[in-house]
Amino acid sequence: MTGHIQVLTTVSSRDEANRIAQALVEKRLAACVQVMGPIQSTYHWQGAVETSQEWLCVAKSRRELYDRIEQAIREVHSYQVPEILALPIAAAGADYLKWLDEEVEWKTQS
Repeated sequence: MTGHIQVLTTVSSRDEANRIAQALVEKRLAACVQVMGPIQSTYHWQGAVETSQEWLCVAKSRRELYDRIEQAIREVHSYQVPEILALPIAAAGADYLKWLDEEVEWKTQS
């Protein structure tokens, strides 16, 4: 297991997804954010089954930065209850992880 994570969030528009991606990379909280969509999501919300079009953001970062990533996403996110999930990266190429580490500010975290 590495100390690296992928953080996923879904949003209602490509513009919002791009703002989140830009914010995370500019703040050096993520080395890369991929925006995918549109996707279709079906879920329970306020007692009803809803279906909506969303965009998925996948940010590559380090576990130590999760709290700051969540805060940065919440500053931009329009949902009342945003999906913000962190998944561990179990294994990856050493050269990719080295690049990821060089692109995020995590070494100053304690």
